Amino acid sequence: MDREHQERREEEEEETEEERTSGLGEKDRILKTPPKRREEEVDEEEEEEMMKAGAKDKEIGGHTPISASSSLTSFPFLTSSVCRGRGGGGGGEDGEEDEVRVAIVTIEDESCPSEPFGTETTNQITRTEDGGDVMKEGETEGVKKEEKDEEEANCDEREDEEEEEKAEVTSPSLHLQNQKRKLDHGPDGRPFPSGKKHCKGNGYLSPSSLVQATTPTTFGDLRLANGHSAQRRRVTSGPPPSGLQDWLHTFQMWSGPERLLALDELIDRCETSQVKHMMQVIEPQFQRDFISLLPKELALYVLTFLAPRDLLQAAQTCRYWRILAEDNLLWREKCREEGVSEYASTRRRKCSRPGVAVSPWKSAYIRQHRIENNWRKGDTREPMVLKGHDDHVITCLQFSGDLIVSGSDDNTLKVWSAITGKCLRTLTGHTGGVWCSQMAVATVISGSTDRTLRVWDAESGECVHTLYGHTSTVRCMHLHGNRVVSGSRDTTLRVWDVSTGRCEHVLTGHVAAVRCVQYDGRRVVSGGYDYMVKVWDPETEACLHTLQGHTNRVYSLQFDGVFVVSGSLDTSIRVWDAETGGCVHTLTGHQSLTSGMELRDNILVSGNADSTVRVWDVRTGQCLHTLQGPNKHQSAVTCLQFCRGLVLSSSDDGTVKLWDLKTGAWLRDVVALQSRGSGGVVWRIRASDTRLVCAAGSRNGTEETKLLVLDFDLDDKKKETE
Repeated sequence: MDREHQERREEEEEETEEERTSGLGEKDRILKTPPKRREEEVDEEEEEEMMKAGAKDKEIGGHTPISASSSLTSFPFLTSSVCRGRGGGGGGEDGEEDEVRVAIVTIEDESCPSEPFGTETTNQITRTEDGGDVMKEGETEGVKKEEKDEEEANCDEREDEEEEEKAEVTSPSLHLQNQKRKLDHGPDGRPFPSGKKHCKGNGYLSPSSLVQATTPTTFGDLRLANGHSAQRRRVTSGPPPSGLQDWLHTFQMWSGPERLLALDELIDRCETSQVKHMMQVIEPQFQRDFISLLPKELALYVLTFLAPRDLLQAAQTCRYWRILAEDNLLWREKCREEGVSEYASTRRRKCSRPGVAVSPWKSAYIRQHRIENNWRKGDTREPMVLKGHDDHVITCLQFSGDLIVSGSDDNTLKVWSAITGKCLRTLTGHTGGVWCSQMAVATVISGSTDRTLRVWDAESGECVHTLYGHTSTVRCMHLHGNRVVSGSRDTTLRVWDVSTGRCEHVLTGHVAAVRCVQYDGRRVVSGGYDYMVKVWDPETEACLHTLQGHTNRVYSLQFDGVFVVSGSLDTSIRVWDAETGGCVHTLTGHQSLTSGMELRDNILVSGNADSTVRVWDVRTGQCLHTLQGPNKHQSAVTCLQFCRGLVLSSSDDGTVKLWDLKTGAWLRDVVALQSRGSGGVVWRIRASDTRLVCAAGSRNGTEETKLLVLDFDLDDKKKETE
């Protein structure tokens, strides 16, 4: 009796122990395994499961029965909750293992899609009607709280816990804590990167979360990730071909390399229109706005490689690109590259879009671009006509700012407004025709056949000084700073102080009339009817060099401080070294008198009575372009001007032509008089960046004497007027 009673007590204790440790039977076996070996087995099995993810995706995602003989240790987070069925009886005498049914419920947490453990699962094993066990949700609140505390612990506690994990585990509760610590590591066992927090939530994971990729796996997934509808444009040419679904199913059953091979073969068999359709569907999904993804500094650096025209187009892409494309420093650099030096502070355009600041440098570039376009292409606006001087010849023309000054053989000069076209005042005092003039701001100096020079205030019309000294017609002059040098038919040159009206120096040496003069503030260069060109030091009144070589009268000069260029009636142009006096080049090609020249940046433009204009490189002596052809002048060239990389030439044929300096191409006729070809003449032209002033008339009465003013910056002025 005592023995039977003792055996009954032992059986009851065993049953009690089984009930107390239900669900841990399989896990007890794991717990008894040395920790290091158990972790290695778990890691190997997890890696194996990850590699087989594609094949097991459907099975893991559903409520698929899992046999107890299957490798449940692959999912250590489930083994702690697995219990035997009622009929299993533990290890049974027959040694048969109980079947366990597990239902896995996964709730995707989209709050942190970048983490591999972005799921929130609260699973617990409960009994089923057939004696099996299934997972249930919402019954692990205490475990969730413990996990949150674990994640917020400091680094020292984490290191202590990792050391405890390495020790031998004997308690089920301690094992559960170790299982939670594994959530601080990725699926490969490595810890998450420092500084990056993984998703908070319940630490229990479903097997599907281990095999679900965080990046799109199909093109449809990619479209959904990009915010596009799953439905894309379909070809509606007719019903789908028979067997399409079977073909698609077969394609899905193939491996990755097999699919690539099939796609290669399919593309080879497609027509061009079909390939184009594929590109239209696929390409938009892989396009990225990399400018918006870059930091602002790098985005601006990328934009510096764009041309200004491309920047203007990029600003129309989207609001953020417009903000970047309005960067003032970016446009300042672009203006420097394009040679735009004017800062548009006085003419800021108001942006039509509120909240977007317009760069002043961008406004300056746009304005310069508009002016350039107006020069080259022109518009339908008629030039402003300023009539005066009756039927006399306009012999000299100057303008500065908004003031235009014309001199005539009627003994007067007239001051005009370039804006209104009105004659503001007439400067009277000379007793002979005015043949030359110079202007700086509002100061005008004129030379006349009455042998005097006069200094005028253009704003008041007052004659400030009358300069006496020459004994014949004052034929030429050149103003630099506060000094003006005049040349006369009396063969002398005189240096005058404009502010005091005093003659400071007299330069003598020519034996015939002085026809042209240049002064750079340091040296004076003169050319005369004695075929000579002379270089002077005005301070000592010494002639430094006499440049001999021309065989006829010298009519025109240019001097840039290094080279002296002289044009003569002998049809040649000579380039001289100003320091040594040596002849560097003799430029031949013109057939008559060179009446006008312009020298800038070693580029010389010459106009000749043979009706042609030539462009030269004074360093090499090479003729770069001859501006002629079907649109060339039909008579002698009377005047030349450089402007914005363009060449303006006027002629006795009654036209003003515009040429491209770089290519030598004719662009258009800027001015064409009605009497052109029958007596109409354009005598003089003066140009600035935004305006062109022409003095026109005729020698036979077919065209009345007048000034024509063309403004190429009318858009801004029109806005300002409005």
